[in-house]
Amino acid sequence: MRFCRGFKPAVCWVFLVSAIGFIQTALSAQLAISEAKGSVIGVMIELNAEEKKWMAENPQIIVASTQYPLYLFKDEHGQWSGLNNDLLNRIGEMTGLQFIHEESFSTAQLLERLESGAADMSTTLAMNDERKTFLDFSHAFGGAGWVFVGRAGLPEIQSLEQLMKRVVVLPARHALEPVIRRDYPSIELRSVKTYAEARALVESGDAYATIENETGAQLYPSGQLKVGRTVEGKWEADYLTIRKGQPQLLSVLNKALEAFPPAELRAIRSKWLNGIGPVREPTGWQRFTQWGCWGVCIVSVFGLLSLLWNRRLTVLIQHRLKAEKSLSDQLAFQQAMMDAMPDPMFVRDLEGRMVICNKSYEEGLSTRFDQVQGRQLIELDLLPKATAELLHAEFTVQLATRQPRFIERHLLFHNGVRNVYQWTVPFYSADGQLRGLLGGWTDRSRRRGE
Repeated sequence: MRFCRGFKPAVCWVFLVSAIGFIQTALSAQLAISEAKGSVIGVMIELNAEEKKWMAENPQIIVASTQYPLYLFKDEHGQWSGLNNDLLNRIGEMTGLQFIHEESFSTAQLLERLESGAADMSTTLAMNDERKTFLDFSHAFGGAGWVFVGRAGLPEIQSLEQLMKRVVVLPARHALEPVIRRDYPSIELRSVKTYAEARALVESGDAYATIENETGAQLYPSGQLKVGRTVEGKWEADYLTIRKGQPQLLSVLNKALEAFPPAELRAIRSKWLNGIGPVREPTGWQRFTQWGCWGVCIVSVFGLLSLLWNRRLTVLIQHRLKAEKSLSDQLAFQQAMMDAMPDPMFVRDLEGRMVICNKSYEEGLSTRFDQVQGRQLIELDLLPKATAELLHAEFTVQLATRQPRFIERHLLFHNGVRNVYQWTVPFYSADGQLRGLLGGWTDRSRRRGE
């Protein structure tokens, strides 16, 4: 009896710590759920008058949608579900837009609806040069690689070179089709309507391989198929795709994506993309054994360390908030400093795509940053074609030679020839890697007039 009485305080202490741990976990989970539900709803984005007017005139957005498992699909009740649907619902809560899905049954049909104007946007299209001629693409919000899918029993497919003189089947107007036809003409491409048809042809041996999104390829049982390596250098970023001629919609969607809390976006992606493979549930005896062996130890350690952990977490959060504020202040100062410059200035990446520009650049070429961001000079109509090609070629040479350039010259703009002093210099990251070009010009004709 004395022995049992001696253990009573220890047992009570263990149960007390266990109860505290479970209560704390439950409260934290409830708080996390509440924050996840309200995090995006509480976010407000600033819209200009033109965007508000456009939204008032176009409250409903027609979304051309094809079923793509996990990203966008119809559930057993016929309702649209998936990662992209959750994203649109959140954006709708932030902006007031209403997204109406209209189903398409192939990529080709989906593209035709966008080209004809029967739909305003889509959520499952990858970017390529052909599509950029009639579509605009929002900021990326995730992505996955392309993978080769071949027949089981054959050597694993590791590169496009391995498919030379073989039959590769792809859904019509696949994002990689133009690149393969241009760079690998000896690959025999065959078009079908859907990925399901493509996989069936590979299983039957009528085609050697197909190429599919990595997430989608892992959803189906292997059977007669085998997933190979990822296609080197090819990444399928996730975009919201908008039919050209709707700059206000593109701007609103980009602002919503910029304001989207990163934690909320990670939660949505984790909800749909984590644990794709089937997980075998443990038996009741296994659960009992696990809890019987480790339950008391884990709960006790959790109770003893919870205060220290919460303290550490508080300090880390404070440091993170300070670092984010410092970074935001630095970026705001850099942008304000660039905008204060009277002459046009710009930054381009290693491919000649626009990274950032100042207000003088926008005013000098009668454009807006959101229209030129991520695009090369030759893709735009800011300058006459000959001038754009000349400057883009010079940018390419500079990136190869890494030499600065300072020159006074006459350049043809849309409103005539101007005498400008142009400068462009390479810039590097902290570890010495070339990152792009910083440049600008001074309009000497205007300066003399002033």
